[in-house]
Amino acid sequence: MQTPPETPATSSAFRNVPRTGVIFVMTEAARHGYTPGNTDWANLGQGQPEAGALPGAPARLDSVAIDPADLEYAPVPGIWELREAVAGHYNRLYRRGMPSQYSAENVCISGGGRVALARTAAALGEINLGHFLPDYTAYEELLSVFRLFSPIPILLDPYRGYDFSLRELEREIAGRGLSAILLSNPCNPTGKVIFGDELNGWTSVARRLDCTLLIDEFYSHYVWNDAAFDGPPMVSAARYVEDVDSDPVILFDGLTKNWRYPGWRTAWTLGPKSAINTIASAGSFLDGGGSRPLQRAAIGLLDDEGVLAETRALRQVFRRKRDIALRRLNAMGVHVDREPEGTFYVWGDVRDLPPPLNTGMGLFRRMLEEKVICVPGEFFDVNPGRRRAQRGISRFGTHVRFSFGPEESAVVAGLDRLAAVIKATAGT
Repeated sequence: MQTPPETPATSSAFRNVPRTGVIFVMTEAARHGYTPGNTDWANLGQGQPEAGALPGAPARLDSVAIDPADLEYAPVPGIWELREAVAGHYNRLYRRGMPSQYSAENVCISGGGRVALARTAAALGEINLGHFLPDYTAYEELLSVFRLFSPIPILLDPYRGYDFSLRELEREIAGRGLSAILLSNPCNPTGKVIFGDELNGWTSVARRLDCTLLIDEFYSHYVWNDAAFDGPPMVSAARYVEDVDSDPVILFDGLTKNWRYPGWRTAWTLGPKSAINTIASAGSFLDGGGSRPLQRAAIGLLDDEGVLAETRALRQVFRRKRDIALRRLNAMGVHVDREPEGTFYVWGDVRDLPPPLNTGMGLFRRMLEEKVICVPGEFFDVNPGRRRAQRGISRFGTHVRFSFGPEESAVVAGLDRLAAVIKATAGT
C-alpha cells in the first residue's frame, strides 16, 4: 500500500506535525512508486537492519506462543520476568564483580525506542537539556512537544571528526546549566563511538556535576573497532556506572537493531530506581504499556550464548557491507568526515559532486528517479520548535546518510546506480 502524501491539517484543532527524516524520504519514495518489498528499489535510507537469517546467528523467531495470562494488559513498566532478564543481561555483560548490580526495578519496558524516549522526555522537569548536532532525526519533534525543559543545541565540528572532549563537556554543563544531555552512542548518523576511558570519563563528569546522561544505545552491538574491547565487542555506559541507583545515567536499548527484530517494537530503559518509577508513571498516561506476549517471547532472546552469537554474526556481515560502502563512496568523490566506528551508516559530504548532486536534498531527489533512497543530512540538524533561524540553509545541507542496513545485494545495487549517475552528470 502506498504511503499517502503529507497534507496540511484540515481543522484548526490540529497542528501540522512534521515527519521524521526517514519517514519523509519514504513518503517521497512512495510518490515515485516505491512499495515495501519491491526489489527494484535500493533503500540506502533504511533505518533498520536486514532482519533475515545470517550465517552463524541463532535461528530467527517466526512464531510466538501466547499464554492465556498474556491476553491481559502488561504492567506499564513491563512484565517482571523480562525486567529481571534485562537487568541480568547488563550485569553479566558489563558489571561482573561490581558491588552495585541492576535489578528488575532498574528496568522499564516500552513499546519501542521512541516510546521509551517519549516517556523519559515527559518525565523531565524544568531544566536545560543539551543535545548534539548532528544526531538522530526523531529527537527534533520529541524535544519540541514537551515544553517543560529547554533544549540547548551543541554543535559538533565535522573538521574534528565530531570529537567532543571531556573539558568541553564540563564547560557546556557548567556554562549552560545543563541538568541532562541526550545523545546516541554509537551516533546516528556519524557513526562516532564513545567508548573505553572516554566513556568512563563521561559518566564520571555526569556523576560529579549531577548532569543526567540520556544515552541511546540502540546501535551498541554495531561497533567495528575490535582493538577497543577486552571483552564482548559491545559498548555501554553500564560498564562505568558506580552505583546503579545514584549515578545519573539512563540507557535506552531494545530488540530493534542489536537483535534485528524491529517489528517487535520492544525496548527498555535502564537507570536508577527513582528515575525508572517516574518514567513508568509517564507511560501510564502516554501509552499504557507494551505487548505482553512479545515481552514474554523476548526473555529467551537475552540468553548470553544467543546474544553473543547474534552479535558475532551481524558484525561479520555488516562489517563487509560497511567496507564496500566506504570504498565505493570514497571512489565516487563522497567525502567521509569520519569513518563509521559504529552503526550501519556512512555519513557522507557530497559538496564536491557535480550539481545537482552536491546537496543532500538534490542528490536524494535525483536518485529517486533511479529507484535509490537515501536521507538528506539536513534532517539531522536537530532544531526543536524551529527555534534556530536557518534561513533555508542547514549546516548539514551537503551531507547524506547512506545506510548499509539492507542486504548486500541491495547496497551494491544502490551504489552502482549512484556511481552511474555521478559519472553521467559529470560528463554533461
